[in-house]
Amino acid sequence: MAARLADKVTLITGAASGIGRETARLFAREGSTVFLGDIDRRRGEAAAAEIGASASYVELDVTKENSWSSAVDAVLERAGRLDVLVNSAGIWSDGDFISYSLAEWQRTMDINATGTFLGCRAAVAAMKEKSNSGSIVNIASIYGNIASDDAVAYAASKGAVRMLTKGVALYCAANSLAVRCNSVHPTYVDSEMLASFAHVVGGREAVVAGLSGVVPMRKLPVPLDIAEAVLFLASDAARLVTGAELPVDGGMLAGIFAPISAPPRQLGA
Repeated sequence: MAARLADKVTLITGAASGIGRETARLFAREGSTVFLGDIDRRRGEAAAAEIGASASYVELDVTKENSWSSAVDAVLERAGRLDVLVNSAGIWSDGDFISYSLAEWQRTMDINATGTFLGCRAAVAAMKEKSNSGSIVNIASIYGNIASDDAVAYAASKGAVRMLTKGVALYCAANSLAVRCNSVHPTYVDSEMLASFAHVVGGREAVVAGLSGVVPMRKLPVPLDIAEAVLFLASDAARLVTGAELPVDGGMLAGIFAPISAPPRQLGA
């Protein structure tokens, strides 16, 4: 089977860990030259070295416009073009809207929403300059579609990513730019991010079991599951897909489902 990203150049943010790192691994296997953007140089360089010769690290603070300019310039200088941007950098934060400090709210919005905005703008400019087609994939969340009383800033930031994605897609289409923009909406992912609250419920195994129970398919995705969805949207197989949102949520956004302890429904009931 032919590599699905042969000869394409990709920049992935938040690529030192989690979904970003797994996406970089998968993209490299599928033929892409991959640039791992992250604020953590040590882990970013280690991830690039583990992936191999087709991967390299670029320093990137997604909240800073000049950092985006430097990172994209580095990609263009080393590879000559940019075909795919994956906005994967993000943070989880919990708290209701009363308990959030303004600083916590702002940091969540800066990384999750503003960082994605700056990335989309930098990528579209680079792709337009080189007159090449391109694909932008933004990592949103099911919290971009539904609200939560105890993760208000996170949900608001991912809701912003969801609508930004559609706006970017429509802008590119309206201006005859061959650049597509889509979003991926995971449920809770069995990755390093769980560590931020695993201690509250008795450890990693307990949090995975508890969260799996609210997923209709009774299983959490792992980073590779998200990376595969990103790969589809980045590839030419999705050449007419833009402004779309792709859930990887085990059915959570489909609607309400019966608890596992409920009696089985009878046909015709």
